[in-house]
Amino acid sequence: MALLARDAGWRTAGELADLVGVTPRSIRSYVAALNARVPGGDAVESGPSGYRAGAGAAGALQPASEETPRDRLHRLVRDILDAPDGIDVYAAAQRFHVSDATLEADLGRVRALLSGTQLTLERSAERVRLVGTEMAQRRLLSQLAHDEMEQGAFDLRALRRALGESTAETSALGAFKDDLVAGLGDLGYLVNEFGIGDVMMHIAIAADRVGRGRGLDGPPVDDAPARARIADLLDRLAVAHLGVRLGDGDRDHLAALVQTRVVAPGAAEPDTVIRGRLDADVETAVRGIVAQAASEFLVDIDHDDFILRLALHVQNLRQRAQDQAWSRNALTRSLKSSYPMIFEVAVFIAEQLRDVVGAPLYEDEIAYIAMHVGGRLERSRQSGRLLTATLVCPGYYEMHELLRASIDRALGREIEVVAVETRVDPDWAGLDTDLVLTTIDPPAPSDRIVRVQPFLTEPDVERVQGAAARARRARRLAGLRAELERYFSAEAFVPRLPADADEETVIRGLGGLLAAQGVITEDYVTRTLERERISSTAFTDALAVPHAIGMTATRTAIAVGLADPSIRWGDGRVQVVTMVAFSESDREAFQTVFEQLVEVFSERDSVQRILRRGTTFAAFLDELVAVVDG
Repeated sequence: MALLARDAGWRTAGELADLVGVTPRSIRSYVAALNARVPGGDAVESGPSGYRAGAGAAGALQPASEETPRDRLHRLVRDILDAPDGIDVYAAAQRFHVSDATLEADLGRVRALLSGTQLTLERSAERVRLVGTEMAQRRLLSQLAHDEMEQGAFDLRALRRALGESTAETSALGAFKDDLVAGLGDLGYLVNEFGIGDVMMHIAIAADRVGRGRGLDGPPVDDAPARARIADLLDRLAVAHLGVRLGDGDRDHLAALVQTRVVAPGAAEPDTVIRGRLDADVETAVRGIVAQAASEFLVDIDHDDFILRLALHVQNLRQRAQDQAWSRNALTRSLKSSYPMIFEVAVFIAEQLRDVVGAPLYEDEIAYIAMHVGGRLERSRQSGRLLTATLVCPGYYEMHELLRASIDRALGREIEVVAVETRVDPDWAGLDTDLVLTTIDPPAPSDRIVRVQPFLTEPDVERVQGAAARARRARRLAGLRAELERYFSAEAFVPRLPADADEETVIRGLGGLLAAQGVITEDYVTRTLERERISSTAFTDALAVPHAIGMTATRTAIAVGLADPSIRWGDGRVQVVTMVAFSESDREAFQTVFEQLVEVFSERDSVQRILRRGTTFAAFLDELVAVVDG
């Protein structure tokens, strides 16, 4: 259901089966089950083109009314946590309306949940209890809440399901969040809405535990004025919305979470103030890593303001790593598929930060670094990236001037009018800008010529935007089209990968083909596997682009493997694997090849066309060129 809801278009049973890793028959069974969950039976629409999300999709995504095994497991954990002296196993089985054997099996699953939590489950005859610190118990509660919330999305109803109905009402938590965001803004902070869900979860847990007399002991760890102001704000809101007074330990704990996960200095904050909050070793390390990334990928990120804010983020990240309190990011998936180059820069930075942070970074944390990188690149984009346009508007007093002014106002962020033709018979063949906007009919139609009215209308603006989007795509893909035959070869093409292949098998297989051509060594294959372990290189639902960090190939080359049916890759499944080896001399081609490969294989229809027809290397190359050329 989540796959269909994410994409408004149609998907065939075969496509869904490839993505989920089941048979088309299973997909049909799943559709019937989903439709049975909503009154109108319209969670999933069926048609000649396959399936798509229907009007009842939102209802089908809600949890079923009957208790699932996961629900029962979470309720069992909450009951044990709420009972310092433990619970009676047999009484719990009766209360849950399950057999003693089922509850014993659930206790086994509880023990599995406790791995790495610093908690232990002690058993004495019929009684079981959890032993460990209050902080460790809270971390377990947060793990339950994360399991309830899909892809890191902040969902107050899911939070209450995970923590129990005794948790504060959804409306109270919502009002708390709104006032917290406003209060942090008044204190001069920018608020990270993607991180506030985690903090609200910890606030709800703290309020519930304090209400049960299970507050955190100890004085504040940090009595800095900034931390104290945030702590005071949290305490006021806890009293006003949740009816609890936080102790010093909880005030300091929650204020630290806000400082390290949710807030950043406002745009008006001077660099000297930000630098004053930084540890010197963090700033020095980040400055060197950013310079290295800027050189490696030829990206414009080596700026003082970017370095300082990223360093502050890294300092907070180091604190979260020490507490094992990682942040989740609801945009991770879309960042990888929409901005693969930016995400790759973030992966490089994250790997270099391993020693600074003291731990490898999870993919959601890498996504936050990607957001920093993307923000810097967006601010430093050059005006030369604008599309150029010629305006053809035969002279009638100042009409052409009025029309040009309207175009600048409506489309100035996308195109730049660099020439104006006021003759009724311009030299159409000599107009060499990206686009031509004309109030008169051209002698022949063209994708780059857009007819507009003398007085610009909304439909005119939409047509120009559409033409601009097509022109930008053509410009982006032109670089890839020119390089295809140079990078691909028949000797490094596998028309069908084994159905049971995994990431390591495929990487070693494709790497072996490149090594046989003298392009890479075994060390490159090893480093490609290491890169894969940092973050999956499955950038779309169909494509994986395994590669090593570092451009050490003797020449740039791409080995391709096609999978039909799809193969498992990371947490998903893919149908195309392109192992890319870059050489130092082709450094400037990295961005072109990397991003445009992902763009080409992000369109489902294109992937299916290539898989269906590209059964030989020559046919594959022909179909890929056809897709690129549109």
